Amino acid sequence: MSSAFSSLRLWIAAFVLLAALLPAAAEPVDATPRIAVLCAFEPEWRALRAIATHMEDHSYKGVPIVTGEIEGKPVVLAMTGVSMVNAAMTTQMTLDRYNVTRIVVSGIAGGVDPSLNIGDIAVPARWGQYLDVILARETPQGFKLPSDDTPEFTNFGMIFPRGVRVFREGQASSPRQFWFDVDPALLEVARKTEAETDNQLQRCNGANVCLMKPPRVRVGGSGVSGTAFVDNAAFRSYTFNTFKAQVLDMESAAIAHVATTNGVPFIVFRALSDLAGGGPGENEMHVFMDLAANNSAAVTRTFLKALPD
Repeated sequence: MSSAFSSLRLWIAAFVLLAALLPAAAEPVDATPRIAVLCAFEPEWRALRAIATHMEDHSYKGVPIVTGEIEGKPVVLAMTGVSMVNAAMTTQMTLDRYNVTRIVVSGIAGGVDPSLNIGDIAVPARWGQYLDVILARETPQGFKLPSDDTPEFTNFGMIFPRGVRVFREGQASSPRQFWFDVDPALLEVARKTEAETDNQLQRCNGANVCLMKPPRVRVGGSGVSGTAFVDNAAFRSYTFNTFKAQVLDMESAAIAHVATTNGVPFIVFRALSDLAGGGPGENEMHVFMDLAANNSAAVTRTFLKALPD
């Protein structure tokens, strides 16, 4: 046997061993075209499970997953976990493993727009990652960015928000992008069901603590997401004045980023559980989060019923 042939055999054996040691790529587990319905944590998960039928429970890397139907539409439900990283990871995992045609997000959020009340449901037309920031150097002349950076938005003290670099297939550069647009066709379906949904929303929680005003749906405007639970009136005002946001949360813009990169249409329904520090007393989230989660699921259900196949 020649030394060249012997070396080739060694190289082949080494390659086979390496391939065996590498983790296998995730294979699609279900060819059925499905709408991915995503939420972050338990109250939202319970609300979505309550409106689903023909459910089959699954799990992947610890993430709870359900396949089934909502209003006759095949769905895959996934609880992402709270935070931008969890949301992005679970969204990509769901896209890799299921035949996802559209993404719908249902859950709670903090209200930023002063015209919205606890219980209202915001359906923003775009989402941005408002805590992708530069923490600027403090100088005698104030907070100063590095010389090669220019402000994209008004700062909040040392915090200077900016867009994220987004990779695109076939593009040599990755320009910064702040806003990720919701699919216009999905947004139009939400607008058509807006009035119908208003009459289905709960006003009182399980302890019979009731909202001051009947909840309503608001379609359009902006939402922002970041890695912080916000309970600060000054920062809430800054967020509204700077981004004209209706709501803020900790997942939606990350999901929007992943959906946009993969070319999958998405929409987000967020019911206000609190006012992000804008209320007169202690944060209201734990009082109204179940009511808000149920209302968001109700709006999602009406939307899915009206959504064309």
